[in-house]
Amino acid sequence: MQLERLGAFRRAAREIIEGTKKAIDEIDLEQVEELARMLVEAKERGRKIFVVGMGRSGFVGRAFALRLMNMSFDVYVVGETITPAAEKGDILIAISGSGETKGTVSAAEVAKEIGARVVAITSHPESTLGRMADHVVVVKGRTKVAERKDYIARQITGEMEPLGPLGTMFENACMVFLDSLIVELMARLGITEDEIRKRHANIE
Repeated sequence: MQLERLGAFRRAAREIIEGTKKAIDEIDLEQVEELARMLVEAKERGRKIFVVGMGRSGFVGRAFALRLMNMSFDVYVVGETITPAAEKGDILIAISGSGETKGTVSAAEVAKEIGARVVAITSHPESTLGRMADHVVVVKGRTKVAERKDYIARQITGEMEPLGPLGTMFENACMVFLDSLIVELMARLGITEDEIRKRHANIE
């Protein structure tokens, strides 16, 4: 009886895995190449990297920022008390599935005014965030949501598709994408896992 109640769990797990694989397979590799190039250049030139995202997108951004820190990038999460001022030539990586999340868009607007470069990671390159960004990486989320306004409305009302609540597909795909990007950066910069381990938190 207990196992019978896990039917939704098993179906959801399969859908999330398959959806994430599809989203990763559909990412434009030229967009990934440009982002990797920008990040390597920022490290070499001593530029700061800022990461911003709201809600679960913010959690994904924090995980990415942690790995960049492990690789000795000068990286910060927007909103933290120890985050320094951005300067011209720095990079802001803004994560938003809809591309309309108010806090994320506001951070991007400020970064642009300062002269920092904005990278948008979004499902909607035609969104406010996508249009203002210097570079966009499109990570598709819910493929069944045809229009951006439907995506936003569903998030506001809390309406869920059967197996992919809210932005689950986008956020999971982003996590896989950014973790994979870290491995690419390690290869380009000649950074080993042992070097990353040395910079991992040891006061826990």
